[in-house]
Amino acid sequence: MSFQITVEPSGRSFAAEGTETLLAAGIRQGIGLPYGCKDGACGSCKCKKISGTVVHGPHQAKALSDEEEAQGLVLTCCATAQSDVVLESRQVTEEGGLPVKKMPVRVVSLDKKSHDVIVLKLQLPANDVMKFRAGQYIEFLLRDGSRRSYSMANAPHTLDVAPPMVELHIRHMPGGKFTDPVFTTMKEKDILRAEGPYGSFFLREDSDKPIILLASGTGFAPIKALIEHMQHQGITRPATLYWGGRRPSDLYMADWIEAQLKAMPNLTYVPVISNAEAQDQWTGRTGFVHQAVLQDHPDLSGHQVYACGAPIVIESAQREYVAQGGLPAEEFYADSFTSEADKAKA
Repeated sequence: MSFQITVEPSGRSFAAEGTETLLAAGIRQGIGLPYGCKDGACGSCKCKKISGTVVHGPHQAKALSDEEEAQGLVLTCCATAQSDVVLESRQVTEEGGLPVKKMPVRVVSLDKKSHDVIVLKLQLPANDVMKFRAGQYIEFLLRDGSRRSYSMANAPHTLDVAPPMVELHIRHMPGGKFTDPVFTTMKEKDILRAEGPYGSFFLREDSDKPIILLASGTGFAPIKALIEHMQHQGITRPATLYWGGRRPSDLYMADWIEAQLKAMPNLTYVPVISNAEAQDQWTGRTGFVHQAVLQDHPDLSGHQVYACGAPIVIESAQREYVAQGGLPAEEFYADSFTSEADKAKA
């Protein structure tokens, strides 16, 4: 049975079968609902149910608590409709979602940037190039049917140069179904299967507010794409990048950032290290990267924040920036890098 899902305040609507989640139905029909992991782990797709009945599948309490569900909040990534439903979601994009494509991709290069990070470049099919927004991600379709998600680290305009390629930043997770082969057996010209674009993390360009870019580890990948996009579009809003790692080597593209600073006078860079050792000879900022933002910007009421990285960093930043910094909750945009272990806790 099919039900009508209406999203306010845009008034857009789409049909959802009783066997599919609200998010899957929206993606299938080009409705740009907010989301991240699609597995009930990150809470990025949480929105208000104004009317109707839904049933939730397995999910984590940190993404949606029993109290929040009782208040009418839903996770569209694991909620199925039992009737017509009206949702409130202010992040629905007017232009809708971009078409999701399944495609073969060819490995162009594997560049080891640190002991546990490889920059992987993939060639896309040239006859029907995938369209995406800076900050979105693709999924790899593995032989056993499982999927692995990685953010694209380049902006869409870079596809205009032949051959069209996307850049991914892969951190090695020992025992990982995808990352183990990347670091051991994968080679140039290998063919992989991918699908995308996915995700609702992208720059909101209808604002002139100053921007805080917050990244931990390889959460820098989608942030890099945003910076490239801003430079290409001539966006001159003040932007400050806070990038955190345990050791200085974790900031694996610091030289790239330094080059951008020369070309973008509106961009400021604050590297933050949490576990520097004596041999690192680190003289910069130390501590937790999300806290460095509040130290420098105790009043975030007039900012937008774009945050990517480990779930603990994203969750702490969102909670503290809203409660302590006065950041409007709707101005916090995030891509939480939930691992398979995180998702399995649902």
